[in-house]
Amino acid sequence: MNIGEIARRAGVSRSTVSYALSGKRPVSEETRRRIQRVVDELGYRPSASARALANGRTSTIGLVFPPAGNHYTGMQLDFIGSVVEAAAAFDYDVLLSPSGVDSDRSFQRLLGERRVDGAILMEIRLADDRVDHLAELGFPSVAIGRTARPEGSWWVALDHTALAAACVHHLADLGHRRVAFVNRPEQLLRAGYESAQRGLDGFTKAAAERGLTVRTYCCGDDAASGQSCVERILHDEPATTALVTLNEAALGGLYRGLARAGRHVPRDFSVTGVVAGRWAETVTPQLTAADVPAADLGRLAVELLVERLDHPGTICSRRRSRCGPAQGPPE
Repeated sequence: MNIGEIARRAGVSRSTVSYALSGKRPVSEETRRRIQRVVDELGYRPSASARALANGRTSTIGLVFPPAGNHYTGMQLDFIGSVVEAAAAFDYDVLLSPSGVDSDRSFQRLLGERRVDGAILMEIRLADDRVDHLAELGFPSVAIGRTARPEGSWWVALDHTALAAACVHHLADLGHRRVAFVNRPEQLLRAGYESAQRGLDGFTKAAAERGLTVRTYCCGDDAASGQSCVERILHDEPATTALVTLNEAALGGLYRGLARAGRHVPRDFSVTGVVAGRWAETVTPQLTAADVPAADLGRLAVELLVERLDHPGTICSRRRSRCGPAQGPPE
């Protein structure tokens, strides 16, 4: 079924049908209703490519989200789901591009072939060439995360520096003096991943303020790595009584390692960190954590991007940086 058949049945011209469907030019209410009745009767749906040619929009958002390792973690999947759900509320589809740098072929196809109207960037680095490249092109984008120089960009982010520091102060208030920090994998820290770098900074500065004895560790995004990390922690400093983690994927392994070492949580060892609430609930006892509100961050990123698309040339006036509330009982 095509516009010509709709025009014939409604007794109007093809251009009138096109204007009624696209809204590019006014059509009388009576004519619009007559066309709509025919459209409903025929079950007509204009193709996405036709709409894109007509109005210059694809109704698709690109989610540029490279997996940090060889798989997506549970929290990363939460972010992907939150963006897809929020985009659907605005009648946008989402095209996932697992691109790490602006030279990546997938990333360049996304831009060069104009497959999407705008992009949301994840796994942000402090120096991120993707953010810089899109800014230079004037391509509408929003980052979930904050570069070292966020001025003039659009972003939503957690304040990992403040969250990691809050975890340290929580443990110090409980009387812990020897604390370990379990970060993301080493390659992410070396690459300048924002959350890993800022979390480490917040932990280190807060520990110095409280006069704590600390050691920091990188850990793979899986349970086995978490268990191995605990073994290293207790080997390096057996007197360690607490840890802070940014690595929810290793959380089960951290607890398993402590149990195998005869450390009972929270009686003689405390664990806290920056972890989404639903993942904090998967361990026993439930982890005391600063929540990572993936649903809120995904929704805010989509709202900001739609604002950019609907009002081109708008100077960014809204950014969000959020600390999540504590989840779980004190440990």
